[in-house]
Amino acid sequence: MTKKIIWFTALVLGVSALSQADTVRNVVMPFAQIAPAPGTFALRGINPDGQIEFGVRSDEVVTQASLDLEFTPSPALIPTESHIKVYLNNELMGVTPLGKEQMGKSNRVHIPIDPRYITDFNRLQLVFVGHYQNICENPASSSLWLDVSQASTLNLQFQKLTLKNDLSPFPAPFFDSRDTRSLTLPMVFAGQPDVVQQRAAAILASWFGSKAQWRGQSFPVLFNQLPESHGIVFATNEKRPDFLRDTPAVSGPTVSIISHPNDPHIKLLLVQGRDDNELLTAVQGIAQGNTLFRGQRVTIDKVEQLAPRQPYDAPNWVRTDRPMAFAEFQQYNEQLQTDGIEPRPISFTMNLPPDLFLIRSQGIDIRLKYRYTAPQVQDGSRLSINLNNQFVQAFSLAPEHDQNALLMRLPLTQGLWDSEKSLSIPALKLGATNQLRFDFNYTMRPSSGSADRCESYTPVVNHAVIDSDSTINFSGYRHFMAMPDLRAFANAGYPFSRLADLSQTWVLVNKQPQPAQVSAMLNAIGNIGAQTGYPALAVQLSDDWTQIDKQDSDILMIGAIPPALHDDSKINLLVEQTQSWIKQPTRQTTVMDTGSPAADAKPDSKTSVSGEGAMSAIIGFQSPYHDQRSVVALLADSPQGYTLLNDALIDSEKRASLFGSVSVIRESGINNLRVGDVYYVGHLPWWERIWHVLAQHPVWLAIISTFTIVMVAWLLWRSLKRFSRRRLSPDERD
Repeated sequence: MTKKIIWFTALVLGVSALSQADTVRNVVMPFAQIAPAPGTFALRGINPDGQIEFGVRSDEVVTQASLDLEFTPSPALIPTESHIKVYLNNELMGVTPLGKEQMGKSNRVHIPIDPRYITDFNRLQLVFVGHYQNICENPASSSLWLDVSQASTLNLQFQKLTLKNDLSPFPAPFFDSRDTRSLTLPMVFAGQPDVVQQRAAAILASWFGSKAQWRGQSFPVLFNQLPESHGIVFATNEKRPDFLRDTPAVSGPTVSIISHPNDPHIKLLLVQGRDDNELLTAVQGIAQGNTLFRGQRVTIDKVEQLAPRQPYDAPNWVRTDRPMAFAEFQQYNEQLQTDGIEPRPISFTMNLPPDLFLIRSQGIDIRLKYRYTAPQVQDGSRLSINLNNQFVQAFSLAPEHDQNALLMRLPLTQGLWDSEKSLSIPALKLGATNQLRFDFNYTMRPSSGSADRCESYTPVVNHAVIDSDSTINFSGYRHFMAMPDLRAFANAGYPFSRLADLSQTWVLVNKQPQPAQVSAMLNAIGNIGAQTGYPALAVQLSDDWTQIDKQDSDILMIGAIPPALHDDSKINLLVEQTQSWIKQPTRQTTVMDTGSPAADAKPDSKTSVSGEGAMSAIIGFQSPYHDQRSVVALLADSPQGYTLLNDALIDSEKRASLFGSVSVIRESGINNLRVGDVYYVGHLPWWERIWHVLAQHPVWLAIISTFTIVMVAWLLWRSLKRFSRRRLSPDERD
């Protein structure tokens, strides 16, 4: 009997330990991933602190935390007097004194962190206190430094929490804004989804993408299978996964939250309806009415679109109909402020429509207002302005001022010429994503003196603010762009994102879709939602090419090109299960930005290859039915090919490397080609169109300009000669 009790106790304890292990997550976070780029900290006497930020999900709590700090201090530092302080949310966690044996060498120390001070959003701060001599110490001395390696790590142990089945915190826990990792959200169907179910999933994927934004997102697809993490389940009264067979039927579009049958820490969001159309209504209710969600279940009574979307009105894009205040670019409080002996830069990101036509523009107008701590004397302190890491202009920081207001212009011409220094300043280029940065650079007063006489000073903390009422004006520009351009698709979702709700987009899907194919479609639409900041409420899907081919819309193809287009001359690559062919351009470039003539992209050869290895591709070409419409096709030759395709869609670095008209994706990497005819979308008046064409052929521009000048001069000469004859004519004199 005693043995049975012992065995039973051991079994219970073992199950308890195993259960606890399943709910614990140990995470090692290298500074290379969580610290500001490039992942290292260069701490100096006048800039002695560095910080990282991290969040904790609402369904987890941190039970253990520590910091493994790898650093190299200056060999000139005085031991013991020099040290490092570690703060968590302004609470001192530890002090590491620097010993003589550590100077000038790489060191690694372990610093425990009290998890009681960890909250939803956290700031870990490193403060360097350094001294290199006892008298006449200059805080700006080059001897005061300590470099923190990107190999340093923050170690956290998370314990999962059991949440209530309540929709009030939605979209948490399915998307948690505190989590800086890429969003991975499985979507579950009873079986192969039809077109309406795929459209519902696409709308929901784009909505979650609009929430994830810079984090990234992926949507694995499962058929009649439970996910291993928080996930979305689509079900109708007639089509439902087996694990929901005992769930009561619904009487209308319904959204509810339940616990995973095998793990109470995992939640499932049930999107239900009596039929597919009600399933679609439920998804539209999530995208537009989730702020009203509460309790375990809600019913979507009605969803009504009150006004259509307008072109280029995506929430994540700059306004092109009026000037934008800097406050509209703010992502967090105090983003437009900075302080310190050497203040950190103030910066923000601007997302532009890729087809904004800025060629021949004189520049972008900025009305800039700013305030700052005035230097005591005119000592060369200045405000420097940079766009995409290219210097624009600098302004002196005057000793006396109330508030500075400037009207400046970001130069976008072919180039600027500095006559004083005979220096050609390259033109500034604006892309889909741009960073505007303001550096307040203060001149440091040098210390001086000797052992008998020392002159020193206390550094003053400087404050600077860019007024949120400052504006930048992108209005009045036309929309015109050369296509195909896969970089615009990868980085901005263009041309589909021209209307944020994708109301002029059709998606061609497979008639018998496999999970990887549906996942590729969801990942592509999710990326577009992340770039526009708006769900694809009006996107249309079809598995019948004859329903799409005559539509005046842009087309996204998933999986394969319809047989009707196989012989189309505009297509430059075809991927099939066993054989593929590709056209090569006359002259190929490996650089994204190129001014190469269109003749270089003309097909030079066509090669067919058979092989067993996996391959996928992304191609762009002009619609064969509408000159102003484009087609982007996501192609793969096998399940492994779809894995490569999905990896490219969800990996931000791979996605950023796409350009040209053809991108071939293999296990070795991505190869891009510019091949095929160039076409243009958008509108330019005829005179600007002529200038744009001639600007690409400077010789012809010079010839035509010379001919025009000669003709104008000849006409003027003829007119003056005729006028002179009439004035001297006897009849005129009478």
